Amino acid sequence: MLTSSATIQTQDPARIMNRLCKHWAHKLPVTLSSDQGVIELPMGICQMHCTDVLTVTLKSETEQMSKLQEVVSDHLLRMAGKETLFIEWT
Repeated sequence: MLTSSATIQTQDPARIMNRLCKHWAHKLPVTLSSDQGVIELPMGICQMHCTDVLTVTLKSETEQMSKLQEVVSDHLLRMAGKETLFIEWT
């Protein structure tokens, strides 16, 4: 299993994490607390942690990682609304 992560500068990390968790909660297993969120997607796991930044860690099989990064990035950008996010996976 591979791990990939991104540290995302945002004005309100908790708001974006909450929106993403609530967006997927109606069809996927989601765990959400005030500073952490976990989403169990078919292609892997998305773990988020909020401090003054949003840290996102993805766990997936090798062949699914690039698709998981693409899907999570796309949804994070949508949840940010008008705010511009820079997401770089490492």
